[in-house]
Amino acid sequence: MHIWDYAPDALEVSVSELIVTTADQGDILVDDTVRQVLHDLRQNLNMDVIFISEIRDGKRMFKHVDSKPGCNLITTGGGSRLEESFCQCVLEGRLPKLVHDAETLRQSAKLPDTPFRVGAHISAPIVLADGHVYGTLCTFSVAADPSLTQKDLQKLECVARVAAKRIDTRLHAAREEAIAGWELQPIAHNDSKRDWSDKLGRK
Repeated sequence: MHIWDYAPDALEVSVSELIVTTADQGDILVDDTVRQVLHDLRQNLNMDVIFISEIRDGKRMFKHVDSKPGCNLITTGGGSRLEESFCQCVLEGRLPKLVHDAETLRQSAKLPDTPFRVGAHISAPIVLADGHVYGTLCTFSVAADPSLTQKDLQKLECVARVAAKRIDTRLHAAREEAIAGWELQPIAHNDSKRDWSDKLGRK
């Protein structure tokens, strides 16, 4: 049995084990193991493109993109305004997380114009422990795909949860490192005494 056929809980454990080996190296969302997981998931779903995006300053940026050979629709490092993305439509609830053919919903869901046709589309938000939406994990194809199921959505949601945990771990480590660095800063005794003297009105 392939890991993508596992039940959701078992799948999350397996995906976590796959990517934990490189958790402290480089960019947590674009290391080689994450790339391989996304590549394998895209192939399992038989989709054209899969990507992880980061939402920041009103923009949706592509942290990593894996595409079917010859299907160069978007690229890593690219992006657009959030309001021009399907990601925003999903986050706002205008577009379901799983759509067999987004083109049929373009008018009713008020979808933004795209330079290429979007048929099948699945999206899962990457939500951090504090409730902040870091970005999204999305996959899509130009053609419609009526064979996609809720189980396929669960696969994306699983990987999105693992990605969120990795980000939370890295953010926590960064905070701890910053606090440790602050605690190790030398205290300028003369300046401290002068500050307190000034506050007390003494010369």
